[in-house]
Amino acid sequence: MSDHSPGFLALVAQARARVAEIDAADLADALAREPDAALIDVREESEYAAGHVTGAEHLGKGVIERDIEARHPDPQQPLYLYCGGGYRSALAADALRTMGYARVVSVDGGWRALRELLPTDGT
Repeated sequence: MSDHSPGFLALVAQARARVAEIDAADLADALAREPDAALIDVREESEYAAGHVTGAEHLGKGVIERDIEARHPDPQQPLYLYCGGGYRSALAADALRTMGYARVVSVDGGWRALRELLPTDGT
């Protein structure tokens, strides 16, 4: 995306090389196959309030490392993370992977794609 700086894009590319990703179009099927999976919106609180995937939990990228163990103590639980387009979720997924979460997946395409594919809440 042209509005992102080269340094940020390089950081995201490095994270993406280390984390699992799923295309937004495949998320509903993945969640149906894994009923214990959590869908986590890592965008800012204002973005989440403006609209989010129905049933998604908000845990912003700025606090996810601090709060994940209290909310999801099992490092084997499948966690699907999304943001606006798949950049911040890749960075957050990489951090959780480093913390020992083995089944964390970043949703490529993020909210921009998911809002056309899944039921949503918010304005």
